[in-house]
Amino acid sequence: MSTFENEPCNRTTADFQYYLFPVVYSVVFVLGMIGNLGALYVFICKVTNHSSSDVYIINLAVVDTIFLCTLPCRIHYHLNHNNWIFGDMACRITGTLYFTNIYISITFLTCICIDRYIAVVHPHTYLRIKNTSLTLMVSVCVWAVAVSIMLPLLLGGPLDSTSNGNTTRCFENFSFEDWTHRMSAYNVCALLFGSAIPLTITMICYPLILKRISKIPTPSSRRALSIIYLILAISVTCFLPYSITHLLYYLSRLRIITNCSFLHGIYKMRRVTMAIVSCNSCLDPVLYYFSTTKFKWSFLKCLKPKKTKRVYTIYTAK
Repeated sequence: MSTFENEPCNRTTADFQYYLFPVVYSVVFVLGMIGNLGALYVFICKVTNHSSSDVYIINLAVVDTIFLCTLPCRIHYHLNHNNWIFGDMACRITGTLYFTNIYISITFLTCICIDRYIAVVHPHTYLRIKNTSLTLMVSVCVWAVAVSIMLPLLLGGPLDSTSNGNTTRCFENFSFEDWTHRMSAYNVCALLFGSAIPLTITMICYPLILKRISKIPTPSSRRALSIIYLILAISVTCFLPYSITHLLYYLSRLRIITNCSFLHGIYKMRRVTMAIVSCNSCLDPVLYYFSTTKFKWSFLKCLKPKKTKRVYTIYTAK
């Protein structure tokens, strides 16, 4: 995320980011807040007897909402030409939440994918486990792993730095030593558990569900396929470009990739993919809508205007 200052290559800039991020983040913030807060209201206040998918959806909506809460600071940061004014602790909190929640989101998307796979391909097994505490245990484990990764970043020291022109960068311009030591565990875990494994699982579940549906087509199985389509679309559109670019960027920061032209391209592509990956927070509510008939029914009921009885009086001439 740095500008490659003090690197063997000349300094790389991407002035388009000062316009790209504020516009994209503003749209994502408004649409995402409406969709995710609406989903939380429906699933928590209106829906009873939550299924396993509902539990994962609630967790995903919470993750998206936390992510969205970091965007106003990021918008100001980029409008201010990447100059952070909110202090070190605010940088640590918002920066860590911003990047960690990206990987928590894809993890819960994968949990929903696995849940639908079991429901369609192994329905008898699903009937035995859907009302157990297994879903809650999985959700707790996901949050526990996320917190264990976030705490070292939060408590390990400042995550802002002063660059040329006396501007303060947040979660940027890490030194080579930071990338090889402090940031190493975070990046390895993020790439492995937050990118490679979830994307692989999604790619495997999709053809297996499709094969099952082709043999026994039912309304529930077709809805499960729609969910997998949506998860696959969000993963390929939002997460896959970001994950590939992040891997290349990480290799460049470790000085494994040293070609200057390639480094410049990676930096600019990373800015674009960071904007794209944020869009998952306003696309996930579409998944909530199609994942359960209860949400669809409740949502439409909330929007449906109340009918008023019309009283007609017939006058007759006397």
